[in-house]
Amino acid sequence: MKILANDGISAAGKAKLEANGFTVITTNVAQDQLAAAINNEGYIGLLVRSATTARKELIDACPNLRFIGRGGVGMDNIDVAYAREKGLDVFNTPASSSQSVAELVMAQLFNLVRTVYDSNRQMPLVGATEFKALKKKYGKGMELRGKTLGIIGFGRIGRAVASYALGCGMKVVAHDRTPLDAPVMVMVNGTPIPVEVEHLELDALLGVADLISLHVPKQDGGAPVLGSQELAKCKKGVFVINTARGGSIDEDALLKALDSGQVAAAGLDVFENEPTPREDLLKHPRLSLTPHIGAATVEAQDRIGEELADTIMALNLTPVNG
Repeated sequence: MKILANDGISAAGKAKLEANGFTVITTNVAQDQLAAAINNEGYIGLLVRSATTARKELIDACPNLRFIGRGGVGMDNIDVAYAREKGLDVFNTPASSSQSVAELVMAQLFNLVRTVYDSNRQMPLVGATEFKALKKKYGKGMELRGKTLGIIGFGRIGRAVASYALGCGMKVVAHDRTPLDAPVMVMVNGTPIPVEVEHLELDALLGVADLISLHVPKQDGGAPVLGSQELAKCKKGVFVINTARGGSIDEDALLKALDSGQVAAAGLDVFENEPTPREDLLKHPRLSLTPHIGAATVEAQDRIGEELADTIMALNLTPVNG
């Protein structure tokens, strides 16, 4: 039984599948050649991350495909309902990357309030000749302790971010369409300590948060969660981070808010036009940017690969002619 892991899979996940009778191919196939490869090679399963898409046309063209797995949280790149209507199993790995994404958010929080992102650009250019001027320019940073972090989307990743932020002495407020009543567990010397987090309506959160982190799925119709109206409701000088989905923030509105000072700085890991984000966004001096690496840690990729393998093995698949 052959599986095409078109966007790759960790060695641990591949080894687990192969130990249980699967053949796993990790050679990347171009999107326009994917259907032919699946049919010609007899793949029964397709594993993707964010680069490969599995739309209706691909599903219709591959009648022997039995499952599609997404290594990651969202499944925006898969026509999930249609695939399931056609009898395919479709699944993702919602628990595996939460910790890694949360740690990137924390890195961005510290980065933004101390202007590390810009200092790191300028020091190689003029650090030897304008050291004192740069020291003065970047000498007005902020501490995170005591600041209010607003988390929009309070699922696994949002809660993981809250755990870290609470451990840093921040106040955390959250907004979610379906709030969870369970407390956030903050680890103290290996012991989980339950902490209650206040849930607010979106407008109320925007009005009190010093920093905002987005952790939402793709919205119906692709509408942004933070557009010009929402950004105008934020505290002046707010910091914003998006590691969720490109389009969760209106990029035009964000650029205007950065230019006006309504948003002090922003950290983006995701973009509307991946993998070719707009250049004016990439070059803005008050943006800290990473190329969609939220889940790109060794630990997360191992967990994702093993979770994919466990899910596939639980399907109890047998060869078509077996």
